[in-house]
Amino acid sequence: MKPLKKEEINQEVFDLYDAYAHNKLDRRSFVEKLSAYAVGGVTVAALMSAMMPDYVTTQTVAPDDERIESDYIMYNSPKGGGKIKALLSKPKGTGKKPGIVVVHENRGLNPYIEDTGRQAAVDGFITVAPDALTPLGGYPGNDDEGRTMQRQRDRNEMLEDFIAAFDYLKNHPDCTGKVGVVGFCFGGWISNMMAVRLPDLAAAVPYYGGQPSAEETANIKAPLRLQYAGLDERVNAGWPDYEKALKANGVDYKAYFYPDTNHGFHNNTTARYDEAAAKLSWERTISFFRETLS
Repeated sequence: MKPLKKEEINQEVFDLYDAYAHNKLDRRSFVEKLSAYAVGGVTVAALMSAMMPDYVTTQTVAPDDERIESDYIMYNSPKGGGKIKALLSKPKGTGKKPGIVVVHENRGLNPYIEDTGRQAAVDGFITVAPDALTPLGGYPGNDDEGRTMQRQRDRNEMLEDFIAAFDYLKNHPDCTGKVGVVGFCFGGWISNMMAVRLPDLAAAVPYYGGQPSAEETANIKAPLRLQYAGLDERVNAGWPDYEKALKANGVDYKAYFYPDTNHGFHNNTTARYDEAAAKLSWERTISFFRETLS
């Protein structure tokens, strides 16, 4: 079956997938609704194949890439889930590096987020990518089960797991002590909330993440670079109030909106991926971290 190109997929299919990925549709309802768009030689199977993640052919940095060292570690999250598994990646060689916490979406530490953590290590940072599903056995190997599992955990308890990852990385012997955070979807909300909770967070880059309240925003000290998808009406609805609160509290921020892109545009494993926006946003992310974490 020839893969569908993004331009062959109706925008309403992307909207349906967003609802499915964020637990507003179960899998059966999602498939049933897709059938309305299976026309003109496009099958439901082809649409499903395009929207579901492909972790086989999309990896950009191999675990054994000679430029980095990358392996799993365990760290303590006493206010969260206890012992948490994470992928620790760093450039090969000696010398301390600034740190980045890489926060997954609403489905645990899947191969895409591991790949992103390794990429940030290639870019010159020591990174930790935790798996908030560790207390439930860890990422199960597929996103459908991962989403179901993550719904079993309290998001504020998971926030504590990522705050503990910040503490772990800040005190790591190979880290300079300057640590930022980047997160995607659920991880975007975590990134915003880490900025709220951590006065010594050096920088935060939330990708299409839910926004804190005005009262919470008043606590933000870290500079922010916020990445939004132009077509993401669900998340973008919260931006005007967030921007108002950021301005009122004098927070150093810049927001980027990428036209004609969907929620998840940085994730190269599904048809929502937008190569130009993903690359530009990542260049901005790494440039920002080099500026703030140096």
